[in-house]
Amino acid sequence: MPPRLRLPLGNLRVRIYHHILPSQQCTYASLATTTTPAPPIDQTIRSIPPIARFPLNQPPSHKPPELRKSQLHRQYQSLLKSSPLILLFQHNNLLALEWMGIRRELAYALRNVDTERATTSHQNLYADAIKIQIIQTGIFASALRVVEFYHPESQPDSPTQHPSNPSTTSSARIPDTLPTPDDPRFTHGLSRRAHQAAANRKLKLELDPLLSGPLAVVAFPAVSPQHLKAALSILSSSSDFPAPKRKIQPSYHEPAVQAGLQKLMLLGARVEGKVFDQEGTKWVGSIPGGIDGLRAQLVAMLQNTGASVTNILESAGRSLYLTMEGRKCMLEGGKKETETEKRGE
Repeated sequence: MPPRLRLPLGNLRVRIYHHILPSQQCTYASLATTTTPAPPIDQTIRSIPPIARFPLNQPPSHKPPELRKSQLHRQYQSLLKSSPLILLFQHNNLLALEWMGIRRELAYALRNVDTERATTSHQNLYADAIKIQIIQTGIFASALRVVEFYHPESQPDSPTQHPSNPSTTSSARIPDTLPTPDDPRFTHGLSRRAHQAAANRKLKLELDPLLSGPLAVVAFPAVSPQHLKAALSILSSSSDFPAPKRKIQPSYHEPAVQAGLQKLMLLGARVEGKVFDQEGTKWVGSIPGGIDGLRAQLVAMLQNTGASVTNILESAGRSLYLTMEGRKCMLEGGKKETETEKRGE
């Protein structure tokens, strides 16, 4: 049995609680009084907006976005939208050493073009942005169909904001349901609407005959005939685009590089959304002076056209003036003859 403690009664203190009427506030000597503010009137008449199921940086896609195919599909769409000039090559069992040599020689030739352009105060240098890469043909074809046939900005009911963005919902109206992957407001390249637009097999691509077999692409950030000429001289040399000589670039003539180039075949190009065959691609690369040369030709053409139009407009007025002057001379000559005859009489 535990021991008992005897405490003096003089040290004990009694705490007293005072209770007042129920309608009044109860005062407790041991607790501080706290008041909870009333909720806003909007929360009492409207429901709380639902939490967005899809974050802004991860909209729902037709297929799981964590798959490698989905990431490649998105990458190829970005490549097609940001590259106005793309070369298509077919490769056949190139070794890693051969690819390494081809990429090295291509980068070396493009840097030489940038060096020449830098000496003439050109600001557009694209050597570091031009790469050759192997693509998955089927995924690339699907991405190309999305880029060509899916244009959500041209549709009248296309939204301007993300459906999961809280700024899209006004304070006057709050949606009762959360957006689903089938929501038409999702308009990115991997959405359901993009998949449906690309799945329409009635729409044909101009590049369909070329999208077969193992392919590699060379993407250019701008249409630069000078860079295109340098790339063709390395990857598809011909009489119009001669390969660099051994004294100038001896590494180009290494056996590994030459063996790899023999397994590459130029199929065509996609320039500003238009398809060019081998001859058309070589024509673009053979433009003298590049973009500056095209601009000079356009200016000369416009000047010649303006001069010809001016001559045509002036010729009408000049012929009318000559006709009137001739008629005036004829009338004056007739009057003089009449006066002479009257004097002779």
